Amino acid sequence: MLHIVLFIATFFTTLTAGALQLGINVIAEPFRIIEGLPFAGTLMLILLCHEFGHYIASHLHNTKATLPYFIPAPSLIGTFGAFIKMKSPIVTRKALIDIGASGPIVGFIVSLVASFWGLALSKVVSVEGLQEAMRLGDSIIFKLLLWLVLGEIPEGFDVLLHPVGFAGWIGLFITSLNLLPIGQLDGGHITYALVGEKHRVISIALIVMLVVAGVVFWEGWLIWAVMMIVLGIKHPPVLFWEPYLDTRRTRIGTLSFIVFFLTFIPAPFIF
Repeated sequence: MLHIVLFIATFFTTLTAGALQLGINVIAEPFRIIEGLPFAGTLMLILLCHEFGHYIASHLHNTKATLPYFIPAPSLIGTFGAFIKMKSPIVTRKALIDIGASGPIVGFIVSLVASFWGLALSKVVSVEGLQEAMRLGDSIIFKLLLWLVLGEIPEGFDVLLHPVGFAGWIGLFITSLNLLPIGQLDGGHITYALVGEKHRVISIALIVMLVVAGVVFWEGWLIWAVMMIVLGIKHPPVLFWEPYLDTRRTRIGTLSFIVFFLTFIPAPFIF
């Protein structure tokens, strides 16, 4: 019941966020909240696919996991994301890679489709004379999609993202955050499965890089660095450490970090 309640609450808050992004006063015109559906539906689908990627992989490896917990929030996007909770240990390195990588890879594919579709629905508008605005930073993959769908953007113009495209952008950004090779994030799981105890050194190095990025590019990385320290950078050991990983799992791990490289945004929000 808790999963259902949180899902409905998060759908409502993302629906509200989608309507507010369109300039709709949901208090004065409550029935127009439905206009936030393109954004809310797309974002909820991305989060759902990401978490069920983890959930299905967990059960394939006989690891007990809960259904997704969605987190509603009064924010720009209406949510702080979603997560599943492991109820039993992850036994092997193979299982750790499969469970860690499944969510981000599935979420990446759905976000990619949403971004492509949303960009096709977006408009190129003039920004000359604009006094105040928030601009979204571009990852490598989003920049490529932008060029494929809309071509070169002339000087003095920018893209006004359709809500579906904005949800896709968020999905790609969330993918990169989850794939940070730190602690017990998805990227941390994959890193530990690949390199073992060297994971701790990599985690510390990445936290230092986040601090530098927070000073140079975007202050939000400083908050992420603090969060990672608070949550802990140590990864619990698996019960059975196979001496070697098969080629398939190594490729999955490599693919995951290629996805991280393609989706990472040094300065996500520019004012």
